[in-house]
Amino acid sequence: MKFFAILLLLAVAAALEVGGDALMRNGLHASGIHRLHWLIAGTIVLAAYGIFVNLGPWDFGRVLGIYVVLFFIVAQLVNWLGYGIRPDAPILTGGALICAGGIVLAVWR
Repeated sequence: MKFFAILLLLAVAAALEVGGDALMRNGLHASGIHRLHWLIAGTIVLAAYGIFVNLGPWDFGRVLGIYVVLFFIVAQLVNWLGYGIRPDAPILTGGALICAGGIVLAVWR
């Protein structure tokens, strides 16, 4: 499978995982019937992530670093756009290290 196709599949998986986590978070902070709705939605999305991420024909151990980079980026975007929390200097510095590690795993043969 081509690198960019794998990257796209992993980006979708990261979006599903982060989205499912965000739904669960909303459910844990909601009350009444809304709590149940958020938690059910989170469960469904996280199950979809678990299925989706394991459908690919890749050596997941090899591309895990790239996935972690995508997960980090999507998580920060959701935290910023969804919850209004901008990444601060420690998050950006750690994120740069995560991204550097993903680049090493992607290009080192």
